[in-house]
Amino acid sequence: MREAEITFRIVADATDLARLEQALRTLSADIGEDYAAGSAALEHALIGPNPAAHGLLALHGDQTLGAALYSPAFSTVRGAAGVYVSDLWVSANARGHGLGARLLAQVAQQGANLWQATWLKLAVYDHSHSAQQFYMRLGFAPATGMQEMRLGPDGVTHLIKRIA
Repeated sequence: MREAEITFRIVADATDLARLEQALRTLSADIGEDYAAGSAALEHALIGPNPAAHGLLALHGDQTLGAALYSPAFSTVRGAAGVYVSDLWVSANARGHGLGARLLAQVAQQGANLWQATWLKLAVYDHSHSAQQFYMRLGFAPATGMQEMRLGPDGVTHLIKRIA
């Protein structure tokens, strides 16, 4: 399939949300993770005056070939805004043709347009060696000297109650 046949579209309506959700469900299945977002949570996060995230679709006609879910980030160390890519999916039949790189480039351009973003950040599972190699070929490098820390929903609730 030729590059010119692929179009990129920002997720902006219910049809796009359904396409994005299907892509994210497929990604979750591909990597062996549960999909917990659901349609309502995804709609709340992406559609509205203050979106917490943005979605991008790669389409060939009516077929969804790829998708990305991303959000703004700011780093005082870098002194600039960036983009956190939380999910990137390319359909099995479209892999190996540069679509993942094109999706990331589109995301980077959107981040630059929206937030003057100058860098990208993402996470890759330790066991996903092919994904790690893909990102390294694009110039991504593993973060060193830090560890991701998480506070789940119960912890957030408890933290908020501590100040109430």
